[in-house]
Amino acid sequence: MAITYEQIISGIRNKVFHPLYFLMGEESYFIDSITEMLEEHVLEESYKAFNLLVMYGRDVDAMTIVNQARAYPMSGNYLLLIVKEAQDVKDIEKLEPFLGTFPESTILVINYKYKKIDGRKSFAKTIDKKGILFEAKKLYDNNIPEWINKYLQQRSYTISPNAAQIMADYLGNDLHKIRNEIEKLMISLPVGSKVTENEVESKIGISKDFNVFELQKAIGRKDIVKANQIINYFGANKKDNPIMMVVIILFSFFVKVLKYHYTADKSKNNIASVLGVNPFFVGDYQEAASNYSIASIVNIIAVLREYDLKSKGYGSNSVDDAELYQEMMYKILH
Repeated sequence: MAITYEQIISGIRNKVFHPLYFLMGEESYFIDSITEMLEEHVLEESYKAFNLLVMYGRDVDAMTIVNQARAYPMSGNYLLLIVKEAQDVKDIEKLEPFLGTFPESTILVINYKYKKIDGRKSFAKTIDKKGILFEAKKLYDNNIPEWINKYLQQRSYTISPNAAQIMADYLGNDLHKIRNEIEKLMISLPVGSKVTENEVESKIGISKDFNVFELQKAIGRKDIVKANQIINYFGANKKDNPIMMVVIILFSFFVKVLKYHYTADKSKNNIASVLGVNPFFVGDYQEAASNYSIASIVNIIAVLREYDLKSKGYGSNSVDDAELYQEMMYKILH
């Protein structure tokens, strides 16, 4: 069974260290976070100057890593050797025969970002046997609100489902960026606080009334006045609300509404599972499904594809996002 990010972090916090951490994959946040945790927990601050070695893949080969990993700490219990950008080490598989032969005091951390090694090869199997082999996978967009919720829970905060969704819609799936914004929130709020839409608006600067999440709800309700108020706001604030981002989110929303139509078991928990959303939001999809037939949703998806192309400059005489927003919203709602 593959080890999870949470299991690795928990082990580090409890000072259960492994001799080798091979961290690979598309989501750099998880790789960076595990590495930062090791830097924080393996060595006492006074030993870091002597026992923390950081190397970069473009500057080293496999034997350079091996020779450094064979060294002993000058003082303290561990030598922490971190190889960053290890995907640039051209002969990295030559490490294989040496894994498991380093001193027990060595902890080798290999950051192999944006790629992964072939799990069928002996190199991957040896890593898995001798240490930790972890693949950092990108989170799907619909998993971001739950990730925000868990991040805050681990730090003794809570967040309302609406606030988490607003943050996810506005900040996208850049976990580094989301973490930085969450840290800003926590600095300004007492431990144990609940983060609401008001805190998100005042501390991060995301409008609780004029955001993609609220636009999605207004369209689902067929609230023409509210939907047009929001897209007029977007048109006047194009930098913070690029039409391509809005189209992507609305496309995902209507695909989910279509799934709702085709799902036989419409119980709240089953719909939440099928759509990959918090049960709190199931009512929004139920209402949208009552307002939009399957045929109308198919047409709307075609409209969104049309405006995705137009926003990129294809087949449009309009270069102004505000005009594109108004055209698109009229076609969706009428």
